[in-house]
Amino acid sequence: MSGHPAGPVTAPGTADVELAIGGMTCASCAARIEKKLNRMDGVEATVNYATEKAKVTFGGGVSVEDLIATVEATGYTARPPAPPAQDARAAQPEDEGGDELADLRQRLLTALVLSVPVVAMAMVPPLQFANWQWLSLVLAAPVVIYAGWPFHRAAWTNARHGAATMDTLISVGTAAAFLWSVWALFFGTAGMPGMTHPFEFTIARSDGAGNIYLEAAAGVTTFILAGRYFEARSKRKAGAALRALMELGAKEVTVLRGGREVTVPTAELRVGDRFLVRPGEKIATDGTVVEGASAVDASMLTGESVPVEVAVGDTVTGATLNAGGRLVVEATRVGADTQLARMAKLVEDAQNGKASAQRLADRISAVFVPVVIALALGTLGFWLGSGEGMSAAFTAAVAVLIIACPCALGLATPTALMVGTGRGAQLGILIKGPEVLENTRKADTIVLDKTGTVTTGRMTLLKVHTADSTDEAEVLRLAGALENASEHPIARAVAAGAAERTGDLAAPEDFANVPGLGVQGVVDGHAVLVGREKLLAQWAMELPEPLRRAKDEAEAAGRTAITVAWDGEARAVLEVADAVKDTSAEAIRRLRGLGLTPVLLTGDNEAVARSVAAEVGIDAEHVIAEVMPEDKVEVVRKLQAEGRSVAMVGDGVNDAAALAQADLGLAMGTGTDAAIEAGDLTLVRGDLRAAADAIRLSRRTLATIKGNLFWAFAYNVAALPLAALGYLNPMIAGAAMAFSSVFVVGNSLRLRGFKAA
Repeated sequence: MSGHPAGPVTAPGTADVELAIGGMTCASCAARIEKKLNRMDGVEATVNYATEKAKVTFGGGVSVEDLIATVEATGYTARPPAPPAQDARAAQPEDEGGDELADLRQRLLTALVLSVPVVAMAMVPPLQFANWQWLSLVLAAPVVIYAGWPFHRAAWTNARHGAATMDTLISVGTAAAFLWSVWALFFGTAGMPGMTHPFEFTIARSDGAGNIYLEAAAGVTTFILAGRYFEARSKRKAGAALRALMELGAKEVTVLRGGREVTVPTAELRVGDRFLVRPGEKIATDGTVVEGASAVDASMLTGESVPVEVAVGDTVTGATLNAGGRLVVEATRVGADTQLARMAKLVEDAQNGKASAQRLADRISAVFVPVVIALALGTLGFWLGSGEGMSAAFTAAVAVLIIACPCALGLATPTALMVGTGRGAQLGILIKGPEVLENTRKADTIVLDKTGTVTTGRMTLLKVHTADSTDEAEVLRLAGALENASEHPIARAVAAGAAERTGDLAAPEDFANVPGLGVQGVVDGHAVLVGREKLLAQWAMELPEPLRRAKDEAEAAGRTAITVAWDGEARAVLEVADAVKDTSAEAIRRLRGLGLTPVLLTGDNEAVARSVAAEVGIDAEHVIAEVMPEDKVEVVRKLQAEGRSVAMVGDGVNDAAALAQADLGLAMGTGTDAAIEAGDLTLVRGDLRAAADAIRLSRRTLATIKGNLFWAFAYNVAALPLAALGYLNPMIAGAAMAFSSVFVVGNSLRLRGFKAA
């Protein structure tokens, strides 16, 4: 996780490969594959359960085929994945169309429809008509055998490799309950017409020949299958960040060939091709401007809030937006070499490098399962040795296995997540999955992107400085009218601010755009200039001392200063900048209150960053400015290498890789899809205060899940001695399961009362 280099750094004679791993059912599967690969000479591997990929550095005569063979010998499948660009474009959208997900959904629906009547008949004596037990068997058999097959298959794989997980516990418990019920029906007294489960909680020894546990087998399978289905559904989103990144690029491009304009798919562009970019279009690929001048909005890639002026000879980046004039660009990088594709690779590397959260249930199972199996065998041996007979001995041993399989465990995480995420959605917070919650508890540092996160992300007219005897309203009326005719993003900010304060703007006459300097024209009979100081100098106009001071102070604070003149005289200086959100300072206070150290990270210049930090209350030593996207990932890695657990809040494409690398990624819902998909939590409102609420809610939800897991085991563990002593009747087993389930659901429902601060 922390401390990994930005790209694969391989020693001489070694190579890197990424393998797509199939067949993993829990985090301990990933740990087992990793262990086996790392035992090979010259192999270093990390396996990520969430993305289902293994990142392997290998040498010393080991081949990719050897790596695949090792994974397959461990009981899983492996194959080299497609390149990221193909992956992203070929992958299905999030439509639940994956084979694994469709299969799980089918099994879950089958289990749900068939198990409800089985549980109802077992728990409600009036429903127990003559021969009801045989109908229960017919309904429960497909649930245990077909719907529960993934658990049995995984348990068998685990057993072959000497491991035990939740799957082992589920498989052994449900199989024991089912097989014992079949034995009691066919060879015991449970199959007799008129047999009932009396609704009584007596503790008395029985030989088990008249007891069936079909409702336990069917109910446990259904509950845990539901949990597995929702987990698999959220896991499919692992590749969505890459898809969102690749979708950002232009799909078609107008290429100049033989003096003609030809529209072709972007994939057909070659290095050296010249292509046309009209105002409002995305630049198709990285290149150099060979004709024209314009302002390019690169904020989504660089985080720089001010549009970049480009002219002949300047470089431009694919997927950025041409906000001004017509450009002809010569392609210098295409396909996987472009900055966008490299960022997609950064996101993928960060996702693969992130340590997968070990599931608490699996960690408990690794100890709990062998203990329970040993206890069951011990119980069998004790009763056989005491001369109680085969039937009584098997009853007690199987009862131990049945009661040890906690059906509430299947509800513990899904119910808390369902209620917690539901409450979060009402508050504008979307939580992606259980592993996210563990990281919110550990986070001690929060890295905040500036543009669009702490600030609004759009240029805003902040201040108007006027010369003596000049009216502010008149400045706004004349400058706003002229800027309203321009497409430049800074001009749009001035026009919007002027219209807001003075009302409708007049239409200018003789409007002209002066490339790189500003605009000029006639408004209400006045010859007006709006732009850089150089534009005024061309007309032999100088700024009076108060306006020069205001301009210098604005620029020192990292703001854009625009001069306004008319009728041969400099009249005003306008300050335009990316405005700080009203709620940001309060949000920083709340984050500090949760024990987090805020760090401001931006692609903007140092002056802008320090000005914003001072306004919201972030210490100057925690400001990191003028960083490129790959540097953002490096900053997060550096903080992690210092032993910090890093949360990151961002909204742009340039934040996607850093969000994926961070221990906890919080994406602003007002930002790009790439950032949202790379994050672990999404803040729908785009209000930074929601970050503090999200961390509080996540921590509360995690505490609830842990409480649920404890009680899911506790009720069943408490009943283990009764089972071992042969005192467990079906109603006590059913009641222990039902009560633990009710308790877990009730505990989860308490999350509905969570309130935003």
